[in-house]
Amino acid sequence: MTRDDFEALVREAIDTIPRRFARHIRNVAIVIEDEPSPELLEEMEITPPDSLLGLYQGTPLPERRWDHGNALPDKISLYQLPIEDECDGDEDEIVVAIGETLIHELGHYFGMSEEEIMEVEDRYWRGEPDPADVEPGEPDGGAGR
Repeated sequence: MTRDDFEALVREAIDTIPRRFARHIRNVAIVIEDEPSPELLEEMEITPPDSLLGLYQGTPLPERRWDHGNALPDKISLYQLPIEDECDGDEDEIVVAIGETLIHELGHYFGMSEEEIMEVEDRYWRGEPDPADVEPGEPDGGAGR
């Protein structure tokens, strides 16, 4: 898959993430890389058959002090080749994997625990709206999926 095709799927996946994430994201760059470096995998103690689909780098919101500012954007890296491999090249599955990866990494940005992130991911996989997304008069919470 070309990088342009993958970027189009990333844009599609961004539209599926819970509103509570999308509404409050500030100064976060989403970048696409082919794959994580061997050094990064070693540092994170990730060995095959496990793989890394994405990575958040920055200061989580709850850890920021009042004087946090004039900083480079936080960064979420999406690793195209591992995502494609995990989904066997199926575009629908790739969109879901990108969405879940974004949710996971944004959870770190918001300072959520792994358990909280997993709850949001589980609802995402089931196509259920996030309770925090429900707006008055909108029975499905406007879920993107």
